[in-house]
Amino acid sequence: MAAYTRLMDGLYLLCMLIAAVALMIMVTVIPIGIFARYVMNGALSWPEPVAIICMIIFTFIGAPVGLRAGTHICVSMMTDRLSPVRQRWLLLVCDVLMILTCLVIFQASFSLCEAMWVQNLASLPAVTYGEMYLPIPIGAIFTLLFVIERLLTGDQSQRPIVTLGGTH
Repeated sequence: MAAYTRLMDGLYLLCMLIAAVALMIMVTVIPIGIFARYVMNGALSWPEPVAIICMIIFTFIGAPVGLRAGTHICVSMMTDRLSPVRQRWLLLVCDVLMILTCLVIFQASFSLCEAMWVQNLASLPAVTYGEMYLPIPIGAIFTLLFVIERLLTGDQSQRPIVTLGGTH
């Protein structure tokens, strides 16, 4: 199990880095588009699709990071009132449902990527829609791996590598 956890630590840091870079690019590109349109009076075609691609990457590669760190949106009003045994049982049910959700998202998004692989974006012809949507099935697999880790080794949110960002 220690080898799997170390592998997930590396994946966690990689996902965090990719999501951060995507967010930085998106935050840089949007003002460039605004500046070109309203100050230079000449709209650029590429900032919007680049920002959309970055948002897809940030969302679907960053979501597994939030899940592993325990910083995702969680309404625990009802579960906090349950006994510890029932809380563990409910967590197991949630993890099984997460596995099913990841598998459905992977299958649907992989089919979408496959169907759209040859269709180029009009405003960014070097990229196809299939490539643009590729972070979705990749993020589903990463999320699945983190859910499996939680099933095998328990909650990871209090480990030093996970609290790296100081969000707890």
